[in-house]
Amino acid sequence: MGPFIVRDIGGLMRIARLAAPVCLVGCLAVIGVALFPAHRVKASPDGRPAYAKNGDMLPLGNYREWIYLTSGMDMSYSPKATGMGGMSMFDNVFVNPEAYQRFLATGTWPDKTVMVLEGREARSKGSINQRGHFQAVEVMDIEVHVKDEARFPGKWAFFSFDGPDKNGTLVPEGAPCYKCHAEHGAVDTTFVQFYPTLLPVAEKKGTLSSEFQKELQDQKAGK
Repeated sequence: MGPFIVRDIGGLMRIARLAAPVCLVGCLAVIGVALFPAHRVKASPDGRPAYAKNGDMLPLGNYREWIYLTSGMDMSYSPKATGMGGMSMFDNVFVNPEAYQRFLATGTWPDKTVMVLEGREARSKGSINQRGHFQAVEVMDIEVHVKDEARFPGKWAFFSFDGPDKNGTLVPEGAPCYKCHAEHGAVDTTFVQFYPTLLPVAEKKGTLSSEFQKELQDQKAGK
């Protein structure tokens, strides 16, 4: 398995794996994943994270029955993102219902929060569509951001999945996605600033990070 590459799209840092060695500097937006069909797999019925003996994360079940948070298309946190060969991507974010309810009540994420980033190709030609884009059926990528305070030194960890029925591989703690989330995440290292129904909750509860509030002030000042 090759090194991890960051694709910073959709409110979570996208981490893909490439077979050839790649030098990573900063945040890149690249596609390095194989296409795989979407289908159901077995998982814990309560949506809590579960792990194999080797530390891999077990496949998630029907996460599309979880709470939908947002979608983005071709988002990049780098002003000069690497080209994607003309392909556009939708990214959909889901969170387990228990974590969502706690966020509504407290403005922050509880232990055992599981956030799923699902990538699908954006298409423009199909059926009667004449303008704009729609999402392809096939899932191209799945990444997970999980909060497990007893398991991970930094409380949060990222996992990259090769397919919906495959175990997820832990992304090394030194990967750029951890630093980026810590420095720019609006709430508890997560990009709540891109979740339109949750950002007002965090503002009301007073849980926005100091780093994010400084970014807002700098933007208003034109910096």
